[in-house]
Amino acid sequence: MDTIAKDPIYVTGHQNPDTDSIVSAIAYAALRNALGDREYVAARLGNVSDETQRVLDRFDAEAPVLLSNVRTQVQDLVFDTPPAMARSVTIAHAWETMRTGSGAPSVLPVVEDDGTLYGMMTSGDIANHSMKNVERPHVDNVPVYNLLSVLEGQIINQPSVIPEELSGDVLIAVPTAHEGMLFSNPDSIVVCGQQPDMVRNALDHGVKAVVICQADVPEEFRNDTSDTLIITTPLSAYRTARMINLALPVERVCATEDLKAFHLDDYLDDVKDVLLNSRYRAYPILDENDKVVGTMGRYHMIRPKRKRVVLVDHNELAQTVPGLSEAEVLGIIDHHRLADIQTTAPIFFRNEVLGSTATIISDMYQEKGVVPSKKVAGLLCCAIISDTVMFKSPTCTEYDKVIAERMARIAEVSLEEVGNTVFAGGNMDKPVDELLFTDFKEFLIADHKLGIGQVTCLNSDELLGRRDEMLEAMRLKMEDRGYDYILIMLTDVLKEGTELLYIGDDQTITNAYGRPASNNAVFLPKVMSRKKQIVPRLSELGG
Repeated sequence: MDTIAKDPIYVTGHQNPDTDSIVSAIAYAALRNALGDREYVAARLGNVSDETQRVLDRFDAEAPVLLSNVRTQVQDLVFDTPPAMARSVTIAHAWETMRTGSGAPSVLPVVEDDGTLYGMMTSGDIANHSMKNVERPHVDNVPVYNLLSVLEGQIINQPSVIPEELSGDVLIAVPTAHEGMLFSNPDSIVVCGQQPDMVRNALDHGVKAVVICQADVPEEFRNDTSDTLIITTPLSAYRTARMINLALPVERVCATEDLKAFHLDDYLDDVKDVLLNSRYRAYPILDENDKVVGTMGRYHMIRPKRKRVVLVDHNELAQTVPGLSEAEVLGIIDHHRLADIQTTAPIFFRNEVLGSTATIISDMYQEKGVVPSKKVAGLLCCAIISDTVMFKSPTCTEYDKVIAERMARIAEVSLEEVGNTVFAGGNMDKPVDELLFTDFKEFLIADHKLGIGQVTCLNSDELLGRRDEMLEAMRLKMEDRGYDYILIMLTDVLKEGTELLYIGDDQTITNAYGRPASNNAVFLPKVMSRKKQIVPRLSELGG
């Protein structure tokens, strides 16, 4: 499957998608991408039915990506991406990054070698560390490699062993009558300038290191072989004393306990309370492998990017993707009644009295001057035949037939072959839930909650052999979802009618369809369409 665009526009049909819904999403995304809008991605809100899978397999097409919701996630924010520091990096380097880095970040994540989170470093952590060392200039186990780096220095003498680390008080040596007292503690790092006598005295007392600042170094010190390190630096004595303290690795001062991190796929509603009630400036953001990818704070939530969607084959809130209120709807292409989806701004909306959304999208290819590929044309032809029940549904128009024939010619297939692909599958061996609720939609009519499913078949009498099993599954679904009515259409292509199974009041069904209904079943001749022959009659009755 192709990689999803970084900031995709999802094209999705309704929940429990049928062939028209799946194909319309694929075809519209393909059209927009052909026109140069490369970020369009076909999506689906549920499992692919057996019928749709046969169609996809016939034309070697992949199912759209599964979309569980379009709620705003951390990955939708324009969050900060400061450099992630390794644990061994010097405090000086971290401070320089905060001072001069892009965006001047005041918080830096500290990571392990594999990129996972170790700690968080703030400018406040550096300030607190520096102030403590003003009171008592001292370092513990500062890596010599780090020390040379921050001082831009080099070791000029010839000690027998160069230690990995140094510890001791940091002393700025000035001429004094009590130099012996100055060096009474050999665990010292002495900072001096052009002071050869001071250096000799420090060497005699065996201090850990002498740092000579901005001075010429006599040859005698270059030949020194004592254990004291003699380091030269171009920095001033005052700056050197401060920088020694900043040569420690960041792991020594960064926060590592009680860290709270968020993942890219966390929902904004779930992290909002933590951010709003927090005293921290920023939190680390982790990817699916727990590697640090950025940081976020309260201000990032002010104007989050919303996911973008185009809806096809529906415009009913109960049938659409969860979290739609948090998304930006860019367009709707449909052939059903107008329902209850609302948008915050004007959008592209196309609704036509045709038998299939695929017919509308096929027409859009012609309007844009784009010839669909054989694969897309074959899919569109199948979708039209599926939604119009081989042109027998009352929703079918002459234009549906014209477009289906045109798509068949492009795909180099016959309508008969396509019909066999769509309707040839058997239903008898399917689990009852899969059989009844794959193509199932929810409606709200006159304050009544209805669930209506449709099974298209070639032999409804065979399916009715499972009648008791199906009615029991319908009762359980009704109780679980709180429906007032639940109806299942067993639409028989050969009979050109529908065996309607229902759970609800017999009289309501009788009144709606003008045929005596009893024992949870009624045959409705010439009824092939849920959209045009079932829902409208119930709506009229409810009104």
